[in-house]
Amino acid sequence: MKSIDSANYKVQSSIKLSETPTFDDLGADEDELKDSLKKIRRKLGKFQDTLYAHSKYGVLVCLQGMDTAGKDSLIREVFKDFNVRGVVVHSFKVPTKTELGHDYLWRHYLALPSRGKFSVFNRTHYENVLVTKVHPQYILSENLPDVNSVSDIDDTFWEKRYRQIQDFERHLHENGTLIFKFFLHLSKEEQRKRLLRRLALKEKNWKFSPGDLKERALWDRYQECYEEAINQTSKSHAPWYTIPADDKKAARVIVASILLQELNKYKDVEEPELEDEIKANLELYKEQLQKEKP
Repeated sequence: MKSIDSANYKVQSSIKLSETPTFDDLGADEDELKDSLKKIRRKLGKFQDTLYAHSKYGVLVCLQGMDTAGKDSLIREVFKDFNVRGVVVHSFKVPTKTELGHDYLWRHYLALPSRGKFSVFNRTHYENVLVTKVHPQYILSENLPDVNSVSDIDDTFWEKRYRQIQDFERHLHENGTLIFKFFLHLSKEEQRKRLLRRLALKEKNWKFSPGDLKERALWDRYQECYEEAINQTSKSHAPWYTIPADDKKAARVIVASILLQELNKYKDVEEPELEDEIKANLELYKEQLQKEKP
């Protein structure tokens, strides 16, 4: 199987999504990809155990992509070997009335990882410069003081929102949150096939909505917005990774490999040493327990 280097997927300069591949041949069949993922996710699970004991970092994994890009199944497969208390998944949908009573980042603050844990955002704070940019009328429901009509939502508004998101992520990083942002880059043709599969398989019908076709008709506009958001906000402390997503199994291995490679760079993440007094008396504690009658 081809070696995976996280640097090949990291956005470190301006990109064009139309020139970025949606398929990556890793030179492995399905069984090999499955076995590779098993090995990697076990190591990730072990890292999370150590991260919890270390208790100085939290890890935020952000997943974005068009409908059918494979976010749900990726989460299920990549984090399968984690302690269930060590990872929390948040799927952000249309903001509730309560959420709209606060600024747009409020609900994301509430879902951030505590030290020693992972949080996975299935759709993220970037929806606020993606869906709302494609449908600017949605911004009106936020009841902002300087926005009274769609005409008030101009380039300056979006520049300000990008700055706010960058400030948000910089603040998180400076306070111990490790941030990974993955864009699952799907081709329009592959999405068509996956939507047809939802219609063909009875057990998948529930996933389909006529709204999926309405959003699909806006494909080019979404690609423009994704490209701008990625180029505006991929920073060394909160990088974007563009993941070829036409092959779901390969995409899972790539994301898992990137996480493991990058997290292993934090050499200070290790289990804490026992206090000298406790360490010196380990044999005594063992003896006390062994003397107990069953």
